[in-house]
Amino acid sequence: MKINDYQIAALRTANSFEEDDLVLNGALGLSGETGEVADHIKKFRFQGHDLDKEYLAKELGDVCWYIAILAKGIGYDLATIMEMNIDKLKKRYPNGFEASRSLNREESK
Repeated sequence: MKINDYQIAALRTANSFEEDDLVLNGALGLSGETGEVADHIKKFRFQGHDLDKEYLAKELGDVCWYIAILAKGIGYDLATIMEMNIDKLKKRYPNGFEASRSLNREESK
């Protein structure tokens, strides 16, 4: 599946297409879903639970859904957002990750 096809399919289940609703639902949903991922990993690391990779994969799917609707709410498709991120990373780390570049970098958008 191509990323923009995913976004279109995901938006089929959005309960509102108002920009403000997509932004708010997306931001709050991301917060909730990432919390679920973090809680599962916490329980695995510190409380003796098994790491359920299938559960995590499904939660990551929910994260993708919220990213898709938030992106639509701000007027972007997912492919463009991903391209922007890769361009930023190439500029920040032209030779791949280097700790020194991470520790001594200028913040930029």
